[in-house]
Amino acid sequence: MSSHREAPEISKDPVADSTDLYAFVSPTQPDNVVIIANYVPLEEPAGGPNFYEFGDDVLYEIHIVNDNDVQHEITYQFLFQTQTRNPNSFLYNTGQITSIDSPNWNRPQFYSVSRINTNGSKTVLGTNLACPPCNIGPRSTPNYQQLEAAAVHQLSGNLRVFAGQRAEGFYVDLGSIFDLADLRPFQNLHLIPSPAQPGVNGTQGYNVHSIAIQVPKKHLTKDGSNPTDPNDPRSVIGVYTTASRRKGTIIEGNGQFAETGPWVTVSRLGEPLINEVIIPLGQKDFWNSQDPQGDSQFAQFYAHPELAALLPILYPGVFPNLAAYSKPRADLEAILLTGSPSGIISGFQNSTGATQADFLRLNMAIPPSSSPNILGILGGDLAGFPNGRRVFDDIVAVELRAIAGVTIPLVDPSFTPDAAAGVINDFSPPAIPNGVRYEKQFPFLGLPFDGYDSQPHPNA
Repeated sequence: MSSHREAPEISKDPVADSTDLYAFVSPTQPDNVVIIANYVPLEEPAGGPNFYEFGDDVLYEIHIVNDNDVQHEITYQFLFQTQTRNPNSFLYNTGQITSIDSPNWNRPQFYSVSRINTNGSKTVLGTNLACPPCNIGPRSTPNYQQLEAAAVHQLSGNLRVFAGQRAEGFYVDLGSIFDLADLRPFQNLHLIPSPAQPGVNGTQGYNVHSIAIQVPKKHLTKDGSNPTDPNDPRSVIGVYTTASRRKGTIIEGNGQFAETGPWVTVSRLGEPLINEVIIPLGQKDFWNSQDPQGDSQFAQFYAHPELAALLPILYPGVFPNLAAYSKPRADLEAILLTGSPSGIISGFQNSTGATQADFLRLNMAIPPSSSPNILGILGGDLAGFPNGRRVFDDIVAVELRAIAGVTIPLVDPSFTPDAAAGVINDFSPPAIPNGVRYEKQFPFLGLPFDGYDSQPHPNA
């Protein structure tokens, strides 16, 4: 994604493009927080001969804010280095890869992890950490689960890290949403005249590259405490990711090039779908280049989201109350730009102060739910989105309903949401589609789909 181009959604840099961010209290080790940052979206599993990998020329970072000044106090940096064991071969692997250090893997990738504190001090947490290979198929990677397990690294301070290929866990009916919101479940509700169809998961069968880190909560709070009181502001952190490239590239003309100059942010992500749905095309590259401290300059797009104005037009007569509502969307600004202060949602707060900034906000004192609801807080589950984001949370349904008006009464009790606002979604009923993979332990996203068994169009 280049800051000199006006339409980044057309000219994406997939190796550096932040696609999904997750932050949640670990259900298996509840004194820890898990953060997952995804890159390289929509990977076809049959990706040979040059399979997907992280960029050696990209600085990947996870930033933590633990104060109301919205400046990140902690940064975890990840730098990758790829080897080519046999440059005279075109193959990714020259035989079966049965171990993480197999000499048959011709393009192994390694990385380092460092922590940068607010005073600029840097601590190297791990070096020469191995990624797993991509999941090629049963002959090349016959026991992928073993390779995955070997790529989960335990670091000092009770940290765990993983970086490598995973199954895409974000589910969405891309085909219906971007066909002028021709949402298939609304057909079943007789709200539009199209024939009724089930929802179709547009990301089913694809993989993604993930950076996952599990950190004790006390490493993330400002005072080193283990948060237990949900009402205590110290229990809340803001999380966002960035990817950066060097400012200059020198192409030498002999097949070689060199990166030079300082790191420049080319991609960032906090709350899901903001860059895709809230920020307009002409502002996307600029938004990606900006520090979240300056997000008040984009507040107009949260206060007057384009989709909220389109819904009454796309569904005539279905959203009359939303069509008549002309006030700025203070509910969306609060939920997405500052976090929710105490009193807006009963028994809950995840505010990082009054300064507007795009973070994924997590109240670490709220324990994992024993009966999680994929609609998160809208489903009565305070441990789910927008209190952080778990891998299975149905963020599309939640954000569609919020934009349609179900959250306006939180700040404006005089507003009555339209009946359709509480049922709008891209799957009916809201459910995790068949075929989506998760794991019950770190790194939580499922084993990647393998290339041999993949189909070009798994939903066809």
